[in-house]
Amino acid sequence: MTLILGLESSCDESAASLVTADRQILAHCLAGQEAAHQPFGGVVPEIAARAHVETLPRLVEQALDEAGVRLGDVDAIAATAGPGLIGGVMVGLVTAKALALSANKPLVAVNHLEGHALSPMLTEPDLAFPYLLLLVSGGHCQLLLVEGVGAYRRLATTIDDAAGEAFDKTAKLLGLGYPGGPAVERAAASGNPKAVSLPRPLVGSDEPHFSFAGLKSAVLRAAESGRYSVEDLAASFQKAVIDCLADRTERALTAAQQATALVVAGGVAANTPIRTALKDLAGSRGLPFVAPPLWLCTDNAAMIAWAGALRFEAGLVDPLDVPARARWPLDPTAERARGAGVKA
Repeated sequence: MTLILGLESSCDESAASLVTADRQILAHCLAGQEAAHQPFGGVVPEIAARAHVETLPRLVEQALDEAGVRLGDVDAIAATAGPGLIGGVMVGLVTAKALALSANKPLVAVNHLEGHALSPMLTEPDLAFPYLLLLVSGGHCQLLLVEGVGAYRRLATTIDDAAGEAFDKTAKLLGLGYPGGPAVERAAASGNPKAVSLPRPLVGSDEPHFSFAGLKSAVLRAAESGRYSVEDLAASFQKAVIDCLADRTERALTAAQQATALVVAGGVAANTPIRTALKDLAGSRGLPFVAPPLWLCTDNAAMIAWAGALRFEAGLVDPLDVPARARWPLDPTAERARGAGVKA
């Protein structure tokens, strides 16, 4: 059975995992950096890269020990090669190249977004291509028709902020701390989602894309007014994001009639009210709804190893001079959306 060692270092999580092609997770070791970045209210790229250098070799040794295997027992080494903070991406990819060279193993350079896109299949063996994926994370907000390994058709993207980015920035301006997504969700649980009238950018429009910059600015103005509690602001913001995601996803479902399921992945997919709204939407369309376990939504190496296993079995391996990339669209043929800050 194919056994893949996967490494993840695209942002502020260092991780190593061993996964087989028949969905066994033999080891998963992760080290977060929340304490290091907390004083700054967000990820500092230089601090993150240094932490990856210090942590990743230990995590690789730990994962091999936990699985009871040696490096020579793995079939290939997979690592995130982008997109992400380029310093961290380089650390993980160079580590993988060194391991592959020393052990004479193939290298699989994995697109971090493909890791998220394929992660639901790791725990849902019945999930079949093509499925409609809402990929929502700190850096990306996209709707993709996942047609197969390495085959993605982008239906929509964000023309400014990603959903996770909006959560983080809202948490910061409300003084809720870092990481922002869980902090906003906790505050929203005791707030009134109807208390603050906030915009739903692009909802109901013919344009397929997402926009969250205007919503974030509206939250700032409401907070500066002093008329609302933090909890009500958080709840109203979260409800506006949910409405935007549901509306855009429903539009994509209409355009992708061949979809076998509605799938959500990425860090924002760990938000319970968002998952509930998407599940209801799928049910209204008579489609299965699939979401990875919460730990598999945030950045992790198991999804990189799993994507690596699927690519390796498809014969998709990479040379040792494969580059690290700060930007790496899953669908390079997609028409560029309007907006200076568009996340391809």
